This record gives sequence, structure tokens and C-alpha cells, in this order.
Amino acid sequence: MLKQSTIKKSVKTVGVGLHSGTKVELIIRPAEIDAGIVFRRVDLTPPVVFPVSAQSVGDTRMASTLLRDGVKISTVEHIMSACAGLGIDNLIIDVSAEEIPIMDGSASSFVYLLQQAGKQEQSAPKKFIRLLKSVEVREGKGAAEKWARLDPYHGFKLKFYIEFNHPAVDGTRQTAEVDFGEVSYVKDVARARTFGFMQDVESLRGIGLARGGSFENAIVLDEFRVLNADGLRYEDEFVRHKILDAIGDLYLIGHPLLASYSAHKSGHGLNNQLLRALLAQADAYEIISFDSLEQAPQSYLQHTIDQWLPA
Repeated sequence: MLKQSTIKKSVKTVGVGLHSGTKVELIIRPAEIDAGIVFRRVDLTPPVVFPVSAQSVGDTRMASTLLRDGVKISTVEHIMSACAGLGIDNLIIDVSAEEIPIMDGSASSFVYLLQQAGKQEQSAPKKFIRLLKSVEVREGKGAAEKWARLDPYHGFKLKFYIEFNHPAVDGTRQTAEVDFGEVSYVKDVARARTFGFMQDVESLRGIGLARGGSFENAIVLDEFRVLNADGLRYEDEFVRHKILDAIGDLYLIGHPLLASYSAHKSGHGLNNQLLRALLAQADAYEIISFDSLEQAPQSYLQHTIDQWLPA
């Protein structure tokens, strides 16, 4: 049987929120079978609990934000991406502020924390959402059109197209595809950092965003080039980070997907619309488990092996 999993012990880190600029302590704790991924604002009395779901996502400007009773936890996509990439089903994530720390702008710090905590299998079958028919959402028209799509697939793969009309971005590959039956999340996705443009910083900070952004936690570009002294981690790091984000956004549905995801210029908002469109069609998916490892897709078997070996 392919089983659910959590972590063996609690782990802690401290960082800064990308958008709030606030110092935040984060503790990741083991959770019980069928708990799912649960965030808690422990700076509040009593703590506010946020079980993840597509419906719990509110604000999607520049990040995925969970809302409950007027309280929020923002920028959850990178840690959710790490949980999905490592195949973790059940966790409690305690935070001492309104935003998950940005760390280095990728998911690699969260991968490291989870690896240090160790994986603990649990005595219950792992549950998947399997696509039975295609679902698609679109916004805009012509050059402004954006779309995201899920198709049936016995595994999990993602293909993303970006268009930024920027010389540094245009000089890299703007399409990337990853199939987790063939590649490693830890090696091929987790280290891709978020990115931003210097000309946007002032306007973003004016609406309360990007206050904690720096060369330490983002790829920063001026009108022509990447300003970070160490350059890019992947030759297609821009589009690869969009895939990292999409993995985290999609995992907010509450279970791993058996599906092929493809998108053109999608973002957190459209990804959430896609999940809601899927859930609105009861005949478009089913929740399943696998009684034997032989039946399970290779992309999820991989999590039980090399994803948990420190790089």
C-alpha cells in the first residue's frame, strides 16, 4: 500500500516575509493521519487554524494567501510546493506572523528542513485526486490571454509558458516541462527563485508588497539584465520558478493530483480558479488510493527514495 506520511520530529527556522518585511518564526510539526497540511497563526490568542483548501485562498496578488475570519497567512506556495515535492500529506505549520518567511526565494530551505525532520510513514492509504476529464480556465483576449489546464494523466507533470518581453528573460528558455516520473523535484525544481523587476518595486511597496525583498531572496532585474552577482541557478530559472509556484498552488486542493498541468502566463489567481473549476465538476475527478506500489504512478514512488536523501 502507498501510505500517507508526515515528519518524524519538529523543526524550526526564522526568516523575513517577502511582502510584509516582518521577522517570523516558523515551526513545522508532525500531524495525525488525514490531518492534511494545517497552518496556525500562533501569535494570536487563541491561535487561528487554517486547514488548506482551494476555498481558503483569498488574496492572490503576488502570492497565495489563506484567509479565515479576517485573519491571513500569505506566501504559502513555496512551503506547499516543498510538501508536494517530497510527498508529505500531513503537517502542522506554526507561524508567528502573517506571512511565511521567504528564505532564499525558492523552496530549497523548506526541503532542507523537511529532510532534517525525516519522513514518517503512517498506517493509512495515501489519497490522490485523479483527473477523469480535462478542466481549463482562461482570462483576457489576444496578447493578454492567460490560461491554465488540467488533463488526465497517470502521474504528475507540468508544462509552463511565460512571456515577459524583457531581454534577460527572453534570453532564457521561456517554456519548461517537468514530469516527476522522470526528474527530481529536489534537484530540478526546488532551487528556482522568485524574481522581480526594479522598476516595479516602488509601486509594489506602495500597496504593501515586496517590503522584504532583496538580492538574498529573489532574482532582481533592471530594464536589461539580472543584477544578482551569482547569476541564475538554472538556465531557465524564471519559468522553472513558475512551475515551483504552480506545484504549491495546486497542492492547496488538499491531496496530490494525478494530472497533467499546462499553463500560459498563469499565476496564483488563475491556478486557484482552476482548482475551483475542477471541484465544481463532480464528474471531472475521483479520490483514489493504491493497494499496491505496483499500481501507483512512478512519479509518487520516487518520493519514497531519492527525494529524502540530502543533496
